[in-house]
Amino acid sequence: MKQLILLRHGEAGFSDGIDFQRQLTQRGKESLHRLGILLKSRGLTIDRMYCSSATRTRETAEIIKAYLPIQEEIYEKEIYSASLEVLVNLLENTPAEVQTCLLVGHNPTISLLMAHLSDGDYRGLSPGMMGILELEISDWYHIGMNTATLKEVLQ
Repeated sequence: MKQLILLRHGEAGFSDGIDFQRQLTQRGKESLHRLGILLKSRGLTIDRMYCSSATRTRETAEIIKAYLPIQEEIYEKEIYSASLEVLVNLLENTPAEVQTCLLVGHNPTISLLMAHLSDGDYRGLSPGMMGILELEISDWYHIGMNTATLKEVLQ
Protein backbone atom coordinates (compact mmCIF):
# COMPACT_ATOMS: atom_id res chain seq x y z
CA MET A 1 0.00 0.00 0.00
CA LYS A 2 1.29 3.46 -0.95
CA GLN A 3 0.89 6.67 1.01
CA LEU A 4 0.37 10.11 -0.54
CA ILE A 5 0.60 13.29 1.48
CA LEU A 6 -0.87 16.40 -0.10
CA LEU A 7 0.24 19.72 1.39
CA ARG A 8 -1.03 23.13 0.41
CA HIS A 9 1.67 25.79 0.83
CA GLY A 10 1.60 27.87 3.99
CA GLU A 11 -0.10 31.25 4.29
CA ALA A 12 1.47 33.70 1.86
CA GLY A 13 1.40 37.47 1.85
CA PHE A 14 0.42 39.72 -0.98
CA SER A 15 3.05 41.43 -3.07
CA ASP A 16 3.44 44.01 -5.77
CA GLY A 17 5.35 41.42 -7.78
CA ILE A 18 4.04 38.42 -9.59
CA ASP A 19 2.04 35.72 -7.81
CA PHE A 20 4.77 33.10 -8.40
CA GLN A 21 7.11 35.07 -6.10
CA ARG A 22 4.80 35.51 -3.11
CA GLN A 23 6.46 34.61 0.19
CA LEU A 24 5.15 33.00 3.36
CA THR A 25 3.94 35.26 6.14
CA GLN A 26 5.34 34.93 9.65
CA ARG A 27 2.06 33.36 10.71
CA GLY A 28 2.32 30.89 7.82
CA LYS A 29 5.84 29.90 8.87
CA GLU A 30 4.81 29.43 12.50
CA SER A 31 1.86 27.24 11.49
CA LEU A 32 4.13 25.05 9.35
CA HIS A 33 6.61 24.66 12.22
CA ARG A 34 3.76 23.42 14.45
CA LEU A 35 2.74 20.97 11.72
CA GLY A 36 6.36 19.85 11.39
CA ILE A 37 6.62 19.09 15.10
CA LEU A 38 3.48 16.96 14.88
CA LEU A 39 4.79 15.10 11.82
CA LYS A 40 8.17 14.48 13.44
CA SER A 41 6.47 12.90 16.47
CA ARG A 42 4.88 10.36 14.09
CA GLY A 43 8.21 9.26 12.62
CA LEU A 44 7.18 9.72 8.98
CA THR A 45 9.75 9.29 6.22
CA ILE A 46 9.19 10.64 2.72
CA ASP A 47 10.68 8.71 -0.20
CA ARG A 48 9.96 11.39 -2.80
CA MET A 49 8.70 14.94 -2.65
CA TYR A 50 7.24 16.81 -5.60
CA CYS A 51 7.06 20.55 -5.03
CA SER A 52 5.99 23.53 -7.09
CA SER A 53 8.93 25.83 -7.72
CA ALA A 54 6.93 28.92 -6.65
CA THR A 55 8.54 30.79 -3.75
CA ARG A 56 5.86 30.01 -1.16
CA THR A 57 5.87 26.27 -1.90
CA ARG A 58 9.67 26.07 -1.79
CA GLU A 59 9.61 27.90 1.57
CA THR A 60 6.95 25.48 2.80
CA ALA A 61 9.07 22.49 1.75
CA GLU A 62 12.15 23.91 3.49
CA ILE A 63 10.29 24.17 6.79
CA ILE A 64 8.81 20.66 6.53
CA LYS A 65 12.23 19.23 5.59
CA ALA A 66 13.55 20.39 8.96
CA TYR A 67 11.18 17.87 10.61
CA LEU A 68 10.84 15.01 8.11
CA PRO A 69 13.54 13.02 6.34
CA ILE A 70 12.97 13.38 2.59
CA GLN A 71 15.01 11.02 0.41
CA GLU A 72 14.45 12.72 -2.96
CA GLU A 73 13.21 16.20 -3.87
CA ILE A 74 11.83 17.20 -7.26
CA TYR A 75 10.83 20.80 -7.95
CA GLU A 76 8.50 21.26 -10.91
CA LYS A 77 7.32 24.60 -12.24
CA GLU A 78 4.33 22.89 -13.90
CA ILE A 79 2.82 22.12 -10.46
CA TYR A 80 2.24 25.87 -9.97
CA SER A 81 -0.57 26.07 -12.53
CA ALA A 82 -1.21 22.36 -12.98
CA SER A 83 -4.53 20.87 -13.88
CA LEU A 84 -5.81 17.75 -12.15
CA GLU A 85 -4.68 15.73 -15.17
CA VAL A 86 -1.11 17.06 -14.92
CA LEU A 87 -0.85 16.16 -11.21
CA VAL A 88 -2.25 12.66 -11.76
CA ASN A 89 0.19 12.15 -14.65
CA LEU A 90 3.09 13.31 -12.46
CA LEU A 91 2.13 10.80 -9.76
CA GLU A 92 1.55 8.01 -12.31
CA ASN A 93 5.19 8.29 -13.29
CA THR A 94 6.50 7.88 -9.75
CA PRO A 95 8.80 4.84 -9.47
CA ALA A 96 7.20 1.74 -7.91
CA GLU A 97 9.78 1.61 -5.10
CA VAL A 98 8.49 4.92 -3.70
CA GLN A 99 6.19 4.05 -0.80
CA THR A 100 5.46 7.51 0.64
CA CYS A 101 5.18 10.56 -1.59
CA LEU A 102 4.67 14.20 -0.58
CA LEU A 103 3.19 16.70 -3.03
CA VAL A 104 3.46 20.38 -2.09
CA GLY A 105 1.19 22.49 -4.25
CA HIS A 106 -1.54 25.06 -4.68
CA ASN A 107 -5.30 25.31 -4.50
CA PRO A 108 -7.70 24.67 -6.02
CA THR A 109 -5.89 21.76 -7.69
CA ILE A 110 -4.33 20.17 -4.60
CA SER A 111 -7.77 19.95 -2.92
CA LEU A 112 -9.35 18.76 -6.16
CA LEU A 113 -6.73 16.01 -6.38
CA MET A 114 -7.52 14.90 -2.83
CA ALA A 115 -11.23 14.66 -3.69
CA HIS A 116 -10.58 12.90 -7.01
CA LEU A 117 -8.38 10.22 -5.45
CA SER A 118 -10.58 9.62 -2.42
CA ASP A 119 -14.35 9.82 -2.07
CA GLY A 120 -15.06 12.69 -4.43
CA ASP A 121 -16.06 15.10 -1.65
CA TYR A 122 -14.23 18.37 -2.15
CA ARG A 123 -12.60 19.61 1.06
CA GLY A 124 -10.78 22.86 0.45
CA LEU A 125 -7.38 22.74 2.10
CA SER A 126 -6.54 26.04 3.79
CA PRO A 127 -2.95 27.30 3.59
CA GLY A 128 -0.66 24.93 5.48
CA MET A 129 -3.20 22.09 5.61
CA MET A 130 -2.25 18.54 4.75
CA GLY A 131 -4.25 15.51 3.67
CA ILE A 132 -2.85 12.03 4.25
CA LEU A 133 -4.13 9.37 1.87
CA GLU A 134 -3.59 5.63 1.75
CA LEU A 135 -3.60 4.33 -1.79
CA GLU A 136 -5.07 0.95 -2.56
CA ILE A 137 -2.56 0.32 -5.35
CA SER A 138 0.73 -1.54 -5.65
CA ASP A 139 2.17 0.70 -8.39
CA TRP A 140 1.80 4.46 -8.85
CA TYR A 141 0.82 3.86 -12.46
CA HIS A 142 -2.60 2.72 -11.19
CA ILE A 143 -3.41 5.92 -9.31
CA GLY A 144 -6.75 7.44 -10.24
CA MET A 145 -10.27 8.23 -9.18
CA ASN A 146 -11.31 6.49 -5.95
CA THR A 147 -8.00 4.63 -5.47
CA ALA A 148 -7.30 6.22 -2.08
CA THR A 149 -8.76 6.59 1.37
CA LEU A 150 -8.39 9.95 3.09
CA LYS A 151 -7.04 8.98 6.50
CA GLU A 152 -6.56 12.37 8.06
CA VAL A 153 -6.38 16.11 7.51
CA LEU A 154 -3.81 18.01 9.57
CA GLN A 155 -2.96 21.65 10.12
